[in-house]
Amino acid sequence: FVAVDEKMQVLTSHEDGATVVPNVYCIGDANGKMMLAHAASAQGISAVENICSRPHEVNHDAIPAACFTHPEIAMVGPTEEQARERAEKEGWTLGKSTGSFRANSKALAELEGNGMAKCLYKEETGEVVAVHIIGIHAADLIQECSNAVAAGTTVQELSMMVHTHPTLCEVLDEAFKGAVGMAAH
Repeated sequence: FVAVDEKMQVLTSHEDGATVVPNVYCIGDANGKMMLAHAASAQGISAVENICSRPHEVNHDAIPAACFTHPEIAMVGPTEEQARERAEKEGWTLGKSTGSFRANSKALAELEGNGMAKCLYKEETGEVVAVHIIGIHAADLIQECSNAVAAGTTVQELSMMVHTHPTLCEVLDEAFKGAVGMAAH
């Protein structure tokens, strides 16, 4: 992969102490940061912003990913293992809360009650670190979570936001409320 910094500028190597190659940028699969079309698009926008002297860095932790299997799988942020390692390294406590499709009216009406959503967050601040969803329409549901990670939204804030009933997004609402001790199911 082509070595780049967080502004998508090409570096002379992957080694510490590498320097920026002036006026050369690399986005997408070629830099290996995140091999998804929408990540490449975000990197391209970021590169243009930086070329135009408007400093910008892509937050790769806030870029969602989805697997179009049955059931669908979607995620944003690090894996639980990676989040645990970050928490230990950075000195914060990892919190975890889940929501289930088995108690969701819409999922049951679609005969798709199997699945769950898992929210990982910093216990000290409530900041959402990652969300993993397995279930019907997971790829659609992950966007709310991606926005939460990008904006630094907390589980406390999310738990007080209204989610439409009866919809699948109530699975996320259950996970957010569970994180602050307000789980109804």
